[in-house]
Amino acid sequence: MRSSPLTEIELKLEISPADLEKIALSSFLGQPAATRELHSVYFDTGDRRLFDNGFTLRIRRSGEKTIQTVKATGSNASLFARSEWETPARTNTPVFDYNSPLLNRFGPIERDLVVQFEVVTNRRIWNLTEGTSRIEVAADAGIVMAGDRQAPFHEIELELKGGDPRQLFALARKVNAIVPVKIGVQSKSERGYRLLSAMRNAAKAEAIGLEPRLTADEGFRMIALSCFRQFRLNETLLLQKGHAGSLHQARVAIRRLRSALSLFKPLLDENAKRFSDEFRWLANTLGDARNLDVLLLKAADGELWEKLETARKGSYAKIVEALASDRSRALMLDFNEWLLCGDYAKHPDGGKPVEDFAAKALDRMRKKLKKHGRDLAEIDDEHRHEARKDAKKLRYAAEFFAPLFADKRGLRRYKNFNKAMEALQDRLGALNDLAIGHDVLKQYGIEETPEAQKLIFHADKKQLIEKAQTALDNVLDAKKFWR
Repeated sequence: MRSSPLTEIELKLEISPADLEKIALSSFLGQPAATRELHSVYFDTGDRRLFDNGFTLRIRRSGEKTIQTVKATGSNASLFARSEWETPARTNTPVFDYNSPLLNRFGPIERDLVVQFEVVTNRRIWNLTEGTSRIEVAADAGIVMAGDRQAPFHEIELELKGGDPRQLFALARKVNAIVPVKIGVQSKSERGYRLLSAMRNAAKAEAIGLEPRLTADEGFRMIALSCFRQFRLNETLLLQKGHAGSLHQARVAIRRLRSALSLFKPLLDENAKRFSDEFRWLANTLGDARNLDVLLLKAADGELWEKLETARKGSYAKIVEALASDRSRALMLDFNEWLLCGDYAKHPDGGKPVEDFAAKALDRMRKKLKKHGRDLAEIDDEHRHEARKDAKKLRYAAEFFAPLFADKRGLRRYKNFNKAMEALQDRLGALNDLAIGHDVLKQYGIEETPEAQKLIFHADKKQLIEKAQTALDNVLDAKKFWR
């Protein structure tokens, strides 16, 4: 029995249940070419070795047909270009043949495999032509089941059967004009694994894993996709739960993404600035609510807390409106097309090793921090805030590029450098909270109350500046892990 290696290129769109039915019944799609019920069982070892190494193993039954599929996930989280191996199966027992990538990678692990979760999907399929491309449209409504936990999902998958990947986005825009959609970054298998894990209120940045063999262009795309994925995961959690943690991590994701656009600016085309400006608009939209969340953590129960909470609710309502806007949805589609179809890669230096680019970029960021943070006591709050932004950019750059310098010396130096950066960001963050606290309270007309005064004058500013300067000097004294 021989497995067949395939390549899958698709764009996933998340959609509400009502809007899924609306588009499925619309004249735009017409009558579906096929309707199927899919029952999928996902397997892994008890310690989830497959998932941790970027593989999934699924046995799917559709009518009389049962197929086992092994997928190796790619670096793309929204436009999938990943390898898969399909093998006919007779039962819900995994099949291993000599050509299985799992056998080659993990050895004989059949006895270690156990059922992790199941997915039941009702799928409707259309075959469309967009320009010169052939695209399969699948409207999926289903449920993921893991033990006593369940989670529904509704999504549209656009799979390129032949032609130009840009036509996936052209079709996605036509769908988005009829019903609102958001780019999906979770596969069905990932939904299952997340359901197995403890429920979280926020998604932190994931390891990117740059390798020296990559070009600078490839490195940028990996970094940008990781940042976008972090944002979308937190956007979903934010809209579901309205939790301060997901709001904070959504802003972190945007800051990381804008830092990447700034870092790689010499290699990118003119659209990079437009996207950076648009993501800044989105970050600013989230900013007021985040500032209120910070103050609420410090405020005691009482009249001030109630006023801050009322302001917070209004701020979160504006966030929901912005995230649902045509502007936000268009930004996500435009950015991903630019990124995933390679339109950003215009400079010849983008084909050079990412390791060389990284070292120069880190030198540039460090020099900028040194210039702007030379004497924090002699500059005003606005310029200290600029130094804080320089520090964040340097730290994000260090996190992005650290895997490229992972020899023994590099790891030791990075550990010391990162520890110094964390201390600096804590000190500058405390200064920033002190600076913006008064402005936020004034914005909502509550800065004169006794409780408010206690809230914003809880620290010695001079002492905070001295500690921040010491922390900044420690960063500059730390040995460069990239040299």
